[in-house]
Order: sequence, then C-alpha cells, then structure tokens
Amino acid sequence: MDLDFSPAHEAFRADVRDWLHAHVPAEPLPSLETAEGFAAHRTWERTLGADRYATVNWPAEFGGRGATPLEWLIFEEEYYAAGAPGRVSQNGVNLLAPTLFAHGTSEQLRRVLPPMARGEVIWAQAWSEPGAGSDLAALRSTATRADGGWLLNGQKTWSSRAAFADMAFGLFRSDPESARHRGLTYLMFPLDAPGVTVRPIGRLDGKPAFAELFLDDVFVPDGDVIGAPGDGWKVAMSTAGNERGLTLRSPGRYTAAADRLLALWRDRADPSDTALRDRVADAWLKARAYRLKGFETISRTDDIGAESSLNKVFWSEFDIALHETALDLLGPDGELDGDWLEGYVFALAGPIYAGTNEIQRNVIAERVLGLPRGAR
Repeated sequence: MDLDFSPAHEAFRADVRDWLHAHVPAEPLPSLETAEGFAAHRTWERTLGADRYATVNWPAEFGGRGATPLEWLIFEEEYYAAGAPGRVSQNGVNLLAPTLFAHGTSEQLRRVLPPMARGEVIWAQAWSEPGAGSDLAALRSTATRADGGWLLNGQKTWSSRAAFADMAFGLFRSDPESARHRGLTYLMFPLDAPGVTVRPIGRLDGKPAFAELFLDDVFVPDGDVIGAPGDGWKVAMSTAGNERGLTLRSPGRYTAAADRLLALWRDRADPSDTALRDRVADAWLKARAYRLKGFETISRTDDIGAESSLNKVFWSEFDIALHETALDLLGPDGELDGDWLEGYVFALAGPIYAGTNEIQRNVIAERVLGLPRGAR
C-alpha cells in the first residue's frame, strides 16, 4: 500500500485545516449532554453544514462535497486534531445516512438527508429496549398496520441523543408470530409526535446522555419505512456495521487523543516511571495501527461485514486504556480536568453500546474465525 498522499490530497487537507482554524470555537462548548450544550452544538453543526463540511463524503446534491473515503479520513484527522466540538449529529450522519444510501428510496434521500447535512434535524437511535440490548432480536416494541402507515407501541431505552433530538430511527416487530430475526420493520419517527413520551436518563454525572422513549399508538406513514416491511433485520445489520466500523469512530479521533496524551506525558511525567512511559508509547502505537487499519478498510472493494466487530472491540477497549493512562499521569488533578475525566466516563460505555464486546467476540469467533458454536 502506498501511504504517501497525492498533491490533491494535501491540498484538500490544507483547505480543511484552514477552514477549521477559522471556524472552530476559541473556547470549548458546554457539554453536549446538557440542554445548553446541545443547543450550542446545534449551532456548530449548522456552521459545518453551511460550508458542506458536516458530510464531506456525501454527494453534493444532498449537502456534501463528494469527498472520497480517503479524503473523509483526512477530514476526520484534521477535525479532531483541531479540537473541534463533538458531533450531536453523529447518529444521523454516521448511522442512519449510510443505511438510507443502502436501503432508502430516492424520495427518502431527498427529504431526509439535506436537513441532516445542514444541521437542522438531529437524530436519535431508538434500538435498545429493557429486555433487548445486545440481543436486539428480542425486542418487543410493535409496529401494527394502520391506514396509510403504522402504529408504534412499546418502550425504547438508552436512546442516544433522544433527550434533545428531533427525530429517531428504530426497529419494531411488525409480525408478532414471526421468528426472532424475521417480521421486523425499520422506521423513522418524530420525537414530538402525538403518543411519544421522552424521559431523559442521567449518567453517573447526572447529565442526560440518553433517554427512554414510551410509544403509545404513534402513527408513522408508509413513507418512513426504510427497506421492505418485515425485512428490518437486514436493514439494521447495515446500520450496525457502520456503528461498529470506522464511520462512528474514525482513526482521527484516537490519533488526536494519543498526541494529546504524549504531550501530557512530556509535561508531567516522572522520567523514572518507565511503566507509565511504556503505556503512553503503547497508546501512541495503537492509535497509529488503527489509522493503518482504516486505510486498509477503505481500500477494500467488499463489505467488511462481521469484521466490523474486530474494529469495535479494538477501539472501545483502547479508548478506556488511553484515558486511564491520562488520568494516572494527572494523578489527583485528574478529578479537576474536565476533558480527560469526561472522556473517561464516556469511554467506559464503549464496550457496552453498539453491542457488548462479549457479543462481538462471539461474532468474531463464529463468523470471522469460523469456530462452531460452543467452541469458544
């Protein structure tokens, strides 16, 4: 693999860097897990969208710049290196949008994607239920046929961004007599629709990072079904592949964090603490290895499929280790450092969301390594 960038790629990088330098807020925005912070991040999303940087890899007709996958990786590297704000639009941009590109109708693409790219509509993910987390096929929320659409009933929980978002996408059982992975339908619905109750769920720090949703005869028109009714599992696995792969957690996120960690070590390290030095070096090397894996992934012509579980296990466990190393460097001051501490609290959820790592290891064993069930 040729790892050198072409003059065109370097020019793209320079343009992105210049734009970010001119537009990234001078002071960090409030936490996006608060009402004030979410509103501030909405404004930032609109700034990105106005210059088509919110979705650089989308076609221009939907609000993007038509960037190649490699240019998208370059953008992500520069975005995180610039210390740009977190993205409240990531559920829509990184999960729903690729699903629509793969399974949506032309009408859905024209209707849903442009306002998403402009930062005008923020999406929540409504998958998990009280009895269906990593075992998503156990879901019990229902979609029942109605005149011109569907009536949704049930409960969703741990819905990312739902406390302040505008819309949600989720999976519902449309055939109660079907087998676990069949008879499911993938739908979009507004969070302010009649019959929707949004109840925020606070994290350990009290910030409402999630919400639970209660659905009572919520009407959704046929035009908001993604894919064919009853074929929702296939559509959902398209979303899951993006969630566990590169799009939700790009390498740039970790190379920037590893560079920050290295700078922290140079500033605060005890030269005699070789064990901590080695942990910093290990984090820097793993971030670069994930970057190289990103290049390998985008160079493939086939869908990585179950291999996305390898990515998910790697980045989720690496994220915790990197932040633990930073907090150990900071010592007692770590409790006063908002960035590293909040990053650590969020990293702890990584092995759980997008399918627990225990489940992902089962997927790797059976679908990547070809091991028989029960041989783990």
